[in-house]
Parts: sequence; C-alpha cells; structure tokens
Amino acid sequence: MRKIFSFIALVSFAFVQAQELNCTVTVNAEKVGATNNQVFKTLQTALNDFVNRTDWTGQGFQSNERINCSMFINVTAYNSGAFQASIQVQSGRPVFNSSYSSPVFNFNDKDFNFDYVEFQNLTFNPNSYDSNLISTIAFYCYMIIAIDGDTFAPNGGTSNFEIAQSIANIAQQGGAKGWSQADGTQNRYFLINDMLSTTFEPFRQAMYEYHYSGLDLMAQDQKAGKEGVKKALATLNEVAKVRPNAFLTRIFFDAKADELVGIFSGGPNIPIADVVENLNKLSPLNASKWANIKF
Repeated sequence: MRKIFSFIALVSFAFVQAQELNCTVTVNAEKVGATNNQVFKTLQTALNDFVNRTDWTGQGFQSNERINCSMFINVTAYNSGAFQASIQVQSGRPVFNSSYSSPVFNFNDKDFNFDYVEFQNLTFNPNSYDSNLISTIAFYCYMIIAIDGDTFAPNGGTSNFEIAQSIANIAQQGGAKGWSQADGTQNRYFLINDMLSTTFEPFRQAMYEYHYSGLDLMAQDQKAGKEGVKKALATLNEVAKVRPNAFLTRIFFDAKADELVGIFSGGPNIPIADVVENLNKLSPLNASKWANIKF
C-alpha cells in the first residue's frame, strides 16, 4: 500500500528519493533553568540532522513515503555534558485516499540518560555501541519504521524490528537504564522483545488489519472499514487472552484510544455493543473514553 501511495503521487514527486523519516526532534530544557541554552539548541539541530539524514534501511523511500514522526526530549537535569531526560516518540501513517494521518506509535520512555558534548559527531554504526544517545535514537528510528511496515503488510516490519533488537542487545554493554529486563517491565528491552515474540503475534496482525483492512477502506466503503477495525480489535483480544493488560496492548491504546472513539461514534451503523464490551476489557483505563461511544 505504501507503494500505491507513491504511485498516486508520482507526478508531483517524480523520482526524488529521500531518507525514511520526516521527523521533528525537540529538545526541551525548561526544567533545567540554565542561563546558557546553546548546548540544547545545538543538540536539537544535531539530532534533527542525524534522524532525518541517515539512510536507515537503504530502501530509497520516495519523498511522499517518508514517515511523519516526532521525538520530544524533555531534559530534567544537566551537568557538564551529562543529561537526565525522557523521550516521547510518536509517529503517524497516512490513510489511503484521504488527507487523514492515523496515529500509530506513541510511547514515553522515561529512562533516557546520556552524555553529549556540544558539536559531538553523531554517526550510527549497527555493529558497535558508541553512546546511549545514538543507540536510543537509532533504536526508535527503527521501531518507527518497523511499526509502519507492519501496517502495510503482515509482519512487514520484521527486518527492522530485528535491527532494533540488535541495537538493544549491543547497548546493554553500556549499562544505561532501559535496555535490560532488570530495569522494569515497560522499557526498551520489553518493547522490542515483545514485538518479536510469538506470544504477541496477534498484536502485529491487528496492526495490519486495523490499518490496511480497516482505515484504508474508509474512503471507499466506511461500513467495511469499520468492520475491518472491529475485526482488528477481536484479533488484539487474542493477546489479552494470554497476557491480560500486556505492555503492547497499552502501547496500542496510547496511540489509538481517541481515534477509536471517533470511528465508532459516527458514520454508518454496525453492531458495536460487543466492541465496547471488548474495549472495556482490553483497556479499562480508557473506560471514560469508551463511555463516549454512542450506539
């Protein structure tokens, strides 16, 4: 489907090739209260260049195929090149035959501490650990590309998930928090290992069904599109049967909760009483949102 988008826009974009990501990286240092903010501005510029100019896959994306995403780095402490921070990573995906972009990934990583010296060269080497800054940013670049790939083809992101897993494995030698299973249950370690676990295969299948067999049909047949989204939620429920309140289930609804309310609150009617019941089981934390679905 991503190639279909490319074909439709071929006249406008010709054969101009580009890197995979169209990412806005923001470094917020308001909590630090530093009088000299130049290092944070330099870091922000360097990261924007690093993320958007690195050829992550070698696949030669067209300009209109680039994945829109953002990384918001919230610095909470800084001392002589040592940063304590969190990073919010978000990405979206265009819906076929519409101007709408669907949120796909929304994750707040609270364990993002790193060292950076102003004007330090940022270069990614997949076979080495150079810094927690480079490894973490590269990890999320591959996660964004991989998750996007899963929405266009069944298991379409596997090769990029595997690269992300390799980054995570190599980064453990650096000792930074977030790469080990000992660091908690909702971190980078579990994010990538769950994605590649057979236990959570229904999650990845649901991502494909939700977008390719659901949202992408909306412009042509809204009722069929809603049925596709409903089927995707039933597939996602297969995860809940094995692992109730799973990490990846939370990841799904962090991106999709508001969108789901909109999908099932308007347009042609389909039976959704079972959908609302399923949503309350899958994500009880969003019960107040599910209560807004009218049927």
